[in-house]
Amino acid sequence: MHPSKSTGWNPCSSLRQAMITTTASAAETDGWQASLRLELRVDGRRGRTVLTACRHQGPLQLQRPFYPEADGACHLYILHPPGGVVGGDNLELDVGLATVAQALITTPSASRFYRSAGPVARQLQSLRIGEGAALEWLPQETILFAGTRAQALTRVELSGGSRFLGWEILCLGRPAAGEHFTHGAFIQGFELWRDGLPLYLERGRFHGADRLSTALWGMAGQPVTATLLCTLEHTGLVEAIRTDWGDAGETELFGATQLDGVLVCRYRGSSVGRARELFLRAWRLLRPALLGKPPRPPRIWQT
Repeated sequence: MHPSKSTGWNPCSSLRQAMITTTASAAETDGWQASLRLELRVDGRRGRTVLTACRHQGPLQLQRPFYPEADGACHLYILHPPGGVVGGDNLELDVGLATVAQALITTPSASRFYRSAGPVARQLQSLRIGEGAALEWLPQETILFAGTRAQALTRVELSGGSRFLGWEILCLGRPAAGEHFTHGAFIQGFELWRDGLPLYLERGRFHGADRLSTALWGMAGQPVTATLLCTLEHTGLVEAIRTDWGDAGETELFGATQLDGVLVCRYRGSSVGRARELFLRAWRLLRPALLGKPPRPPRIWQT
């Protein structure tokens, strides 16, 4: 994708830096300027991970912490009351886990980026994981309406032996409503760093009905792409996931790969529900190996 200069995208700099440097000018628009900053640590007396700071501005909020697991891991649900992101909106989430803290973060519903007449929407999510801490990042999917103009980045920063298991699911257009992503511009980043060094850097540039949307090396006409990352080196689990995913349809493409320090799962296909199903199946295999405990789906997924 080749967005216009008005998007604020500088191909010679990182997506994070480009987004930060455009914040001041974006704040002059009529969009929502929202931020949520969370800090978590282990309370030794209660043996659970607790919030030590929760500061929000604008319509980005947190539902109260939940503790459905015996080990005191904290489950958090991020709320965005407007229900969607429009041109000119700027959303910033910053989460910090102190030493040995454990948390699972999800959302109660999909994130929606609506069409824009010109202004760019931006979403920056920074997840910082301290020594020995563990974070599961399991948001619902992101849906791009036709005409979206947006940038989004999720950056995970690991320290020492900290652990991460998380995914990002993206849907171009609204296939169920017959709407395709025929026009619009979206830049997506998903980054995983450890002690200042990159483990995995992903960039997606989607521009309406360009060649990427139809080429076999791109989306091949499919609307859904997704990535799961887990800080494990375990070739046996790669094979187990591949075997479990053996029921691929003709229009689907998915796989699991072991890189240095991170296990990567990818999906490309026609269905958000299918992507979520496959990633949940992988999560059920990966969670016990990474965290030493059985899978415990957030109860909000059942509502």
